[in-house]
Parts: sequence; C-alpha cells; structure tokens
Amino acid sequence: MTREITSMNRVLVDDAAQIAAIRAAVTRYATAWQAGDRAAIAACYHDEFMLHYAGHNPLAGTHHGKTAALATLAEVARRSNRKLLGINEVMAGPRRGAILARESFSRDGRTAELERLLVYAVREGLLSECWVYDRDQAVVDAFFAD
Repeated sequence: MTREITSMNRVLVDDAAQIAAIRAAVTRYATAWQAGDRAAIAACYHDEFMLHYAGHNPLAGTHHGKTAALATLAEVARRSNRKLLGINEVMAGPRRGAILARESFSRDGRTAELERLLVYAVREGLLSECWVYDRDQAVVDAFFAD
C-alpha cells in the first residue's frame, strides 16, 4: 500500500510540473498574442511546429514546420483580416494546453465574431503542435475560400 501511495504521489508531482510547464508556454503565447507582438509569437513556436486547421477550405489540413505554419497564419490574416477581441481562458493539463479566444474576421464587407479553441502540445518549453477548433466552421470556411 505504501509503495502504491508513493507511486501515485510521484505521478501527481510529475503531472503538476508538466501542467506548470504547459501553462507557462501557453500563457507566454497568449501574452504575446494580446500584445500583437509578432516576433514574440513566432518565438513561442518550436521549429517542428505543426498547425492543424479543420474545415473545407484551401487552408485546411496540417502545416508542417514553423515556416509553413507562419506562412499559413499570414494567409489566414490576409483572407480574414483577423483581430483578437480577447482571450477568455488559458487552460493547461498534463498533456495539452488550450486558449479559448474570441476573434473578429472581416472580408468583402462581411464581418463575423468567432469563438475559437486552440489546443496545444508543448515540447522543450515551446508550442509544438496546434489544433484549431472553430465554433462555426462554415463561417470560417467562407472567409478562407478563394
């Protein structure tokens, strides 16, 4: 019984350390995003960063590597004139972190406010992977269309 408790306590301590590391990486990114600091945002990404966009649009799919992800994010900005309205939550667990954010998109006289969930994997203190989940994927697809 004592060995089981010791093992369980070790897992809890390891989980707490992992949660703290993930929270720190995601919070650093959220702070840079809120400040609009593109250099600080880019510095949060691991060189092998992967960006996963859902949907049925030309930007959907997995974008491998920091350079490809940054190019995709630049194209997202171009197609949507995206603006961060606010970060509602920064969350962290022992395996993933997340940001719940509100953004506005505008293009060709259309505007939309969107709630977006960005889920992150963290490696070596940097964001290594991101999955983007949009509350209204159809609206996002329309903005990202050619």
